[in-house]
Amino acid sequence: MNNNNLARTLFLGVLLTLLAPWVAAAETHEFQVHKAVQWAQPEGIPLTLDIYVPQTGKKAYPVLVIYHGGGWLINDNSPMAAMSEYIASHGEFVVANMNYRLLPDNHNTTTLNQMVEDAFGGLLWVKDHIARYQGDPARIAITGDSAGGHLAAMILMSGRKLESNGFKGKSLGFKPTYLPKGKTAEKVAKRDGLKVQAAIISYGAFDLYEAVKGGFEKPSNMFWQFAKAEPRGIFGNDINVTDHPEYYKAVSPIYNIPDAKDYPLPPQFIHVAENDTLTTPAMVGHYVELLKKADQPVTYKIYPGRAHGFMDGGCNTHAGTCFEKDAVPVLDDMLVFLRKTLR
Repeated sequence: MNNNNLARTLFLGVLLTLLAPWVAAAETHEFQVHKAVQWAQPEGIPLTLDIYVPQTGKKAYPVLVIYHGGGWLINDNSPMAAMSEYIASHGEFVVANMNYRLLPDNHNTTTLNQMVEDAFGGLLWVKDHIARYQGDPARIAITGDSAGGHLAAMILMSGRKLESNGFKGKSLGFKPTYLPKGKTAEKVAKRDGLKVQAAIISYGAFDLYEAVKGGFEKPSNMFWQFAKAEPRGIFGNDINVTDHPEYYKAVSPIYNIPDAKDYPLPPQFIHVAENDTLTTPAMVGHYVELLKKADQPVTYKIYPGRAHGFMDGGCNTHAGTCFEKDAVPVLDDMLVFLRKTLR
């Protein structure tokens, strides 16, 4: 072999080595879907999840739990189906795509703390049962977009504030909708049962207190109209943000960030769209700065040319976004993060 051919061979070898992770990431594989698996039925509302299992021959896979968005008022987990399929087919992760109660459920009486308790309960159910679906309960990441990002962030910030009496009194603790057999909320909190190994927050909402002060509970919030529900207080008509600010701050991750020396959080990847007008880069960036100030590990990225909700499947003609064009590159970044943190 002459020197030119040798140099070319060495160059190609180095190039293939460098490209190998991306080539592997681009390959797809089959996956199995378990649809509408019921995990709880609070107040007669059946709560389900869809579970996606890669078919690559491994006995167990790390797990990604997804909470959908929709302003706490609309949607089920269906907008996250495309994301779930992509993660399961391009990465070796079991995906749990969760449903939870919405504010209009039970004749428009569901409260915001109950939605948080559904998010907590759903994760506890996954930890208890995901091994049946080849998931590894010791390697779990959580994610969510918009309102779902809020719920995922609440798991991180307030997953130890659990009480059997639920959301009342001075402590305003949470009672998960599902509890492991023989365990109380206090026992789950003591063993840090809601701890996860990583989190990805997509254009999350972190401050319900300011959102309600800005009109969330009023007709000016168009999501009430989208949901065909009468605007009302998110904790019922007896609780308001002026007289009971502690209720609203208790469900707002931004007021509950622990210092790393008191409680280290898992690595977080937080991102937002450049043109997001609902959860703006300024809002999300402020939250990230508070995490950094508390010495919590976080990676932050602003994606150009996108608007709110770009992680949903399909296309949004109003926002000018499409899943293949706008979400897929971000999902590839998410897969890199997940492989690193859940390896």
